[in-house]
Amino acid sequence: MVHGTQPWPGAAVGPPEQFHGPNRDCHHLISSSLDRHARGTAIVALGVLVLSFDALMVRLAGTSAWNVIFWRGLFIVVALASYDGLIQRWAGFNLVRDRLRPSLIAGFLAGVGLVLFPLSIMHTTVANTVVILTTTPFFAALFTRLFLGEPVPRRTWMAIGTVAVGVGWIFAGSLSTGGLIGDVLALCAAAWFGLNMTFLRKHPDIPRIPIVAIGGVVSMALALVPALPFQVPMAGLRFLALSGLVQMPLAMVMISVGTRFLPPAEVTLLLLIETLLGPIWVWRILGEVPGTDTLLGGGLILLTLITHSYATLRQMKRQTLQNA
Repeated sequence: MVHGTQPWPGAAVGPPEQFHGPNRDCHHLISSSLDRHARGTAIVALGVLVLSFDALMVRLAGTSAWNVIFWRGLFIVVALASYDGLIQRWAGFNLVRDRLRPSLIAGFLAGVGLVLFPLSIMHTTVANTVVILTTTPFFAALFTRLFLGEPVPRRTWMAIGTVAVGVGWIFAGSLSTGGLIGDVLALCAAAWFGLNMTFLRKHPDIPRIPIVAIGGVVSMALALVPALPFQVPMAGLRFLALSGLVQMPLAMVMISVGTRFLPPAEVTLLLLIETLLGPIWVWRILGEVPGTDTLLGGGLILLTLITHSYATLRQMKRQTLQNA
């Protein structure tokens, strides 16, 4: 049964015109909440679907990871700065100016993440990278406990232990295929993204879109020395332009907008769309087949993530009903 198809306990049932007084107000409040939830789910799901082509774009560029990092950073800066200037009337960057220090720190964290992802993709399979990246929420939980002092539920500790087994399984498989470096880079990226999530949790007023644009500048700067950007073939540059100017900014904006209407646990579940579809696109177009250890270890990680997010949602619903 789809969430939100039944009224909450105690809610009045019937056509809207039959409601009067508090019951009518309750009906409108619930309907508005469900509409926002459905809208958020659709926007995030579509954004993650667009994002799922990211690894394929990196592969199709046909150039070094550092060249990918340089050009994607440049194109992302152009696209997101244009979005903020033309659509938001520089509202995001004005907020960055008011919160300059934390914004620059968050931008640096985002920029390093933009570096680690392509480096991982170029040193291991796409399936390994995207599966290992799903451990990001658990790193965020650890860092939130360490730096913000927030308690970590017992089920999260259990999930972290299970996920560690899955990651070790994938690593063991890479020992024989030569992808261990890429796996380690993916794990570093997951930890880094988790650290950024923790920092943004401490500073929720920082605008997300300009932060990614700052991250694009940081990634370009980090790639300046090792990159040879003008040696990228024209076909590869087209894919990088499509990724940096359209695909990545569109996905980021949609996910940023949609997450305003959804709890983090649901967002985590929707992000699994990328984990499932990303390797499929690469397999169908480039013939890259995930290894058995990746499928088994990744399956354990995904099952743990789904179970943990589902348990979190059930607890949130119980608390909502108790407080209603």
